[in-house]
Amino acid sequence: MKQEFFNFKINTNGQKLYEFTNNTLDWVKKNNFKNGIVNLSIQHTSASLIIQENADPDVQTDLIRYFDKLVPMDDSLYIHTAEGKDDMPAHIKSAITNNQISLSLKNEELLLGTWQGIFLFEHRLQPQTRTIIHHFIGD
Repeated sequence: MKQEFFNFKINTNGQKLYEFTNNTLDWVKKNNFKNGIVNLSIQHTSASLIIQENADPDVQTDLIRYFDKLVPMDDSLYIHTAEGKDDMPAHIKSAITNNQISLSLKNEELLLGTWQGIFLFEHRLQPQTRTIIHHFIGD
C-alpha cells in the first residue's frame, strides 16, 4: 500500500471547461500505479471539478449556458459582490457542482467511460491559477 500526492496547476482564461484528463493519466503512468483510488480536489471556492463528455465541444457550451441561466450574473440578486459580477455566481456554481472527485484505478487504467474526461470548470471571467490536488492510495 502506498500514497502519493501531486499538485497540478491550471491557468485559466475565463469561464469555460479545462480538460486535464491526460495530465492525470501521465501522473498515474509515471508513478507506475496499478490499483487504487485517485482522489482529486480543488483548492478554490469559485471553480469546480466535473466528469463530462470530452468528444463534442457543444456539450461544454451548453453546460456553461445552462449554469449562467441557473445562476445569473446580476449584482441585484446578491449581497456578496466584492470581486465583481461573477463573484457570488461563481461561489454558487461551485457549491452545486464538485470540489472533489474520486476515480478508481484498475490494472493501471482510470475507470472512465469512453467519452468521459476530467475537467476544471472555471466559473470566473478573469484569468486564474487553479490548484488541483491529486492523491493516490493503492498499489
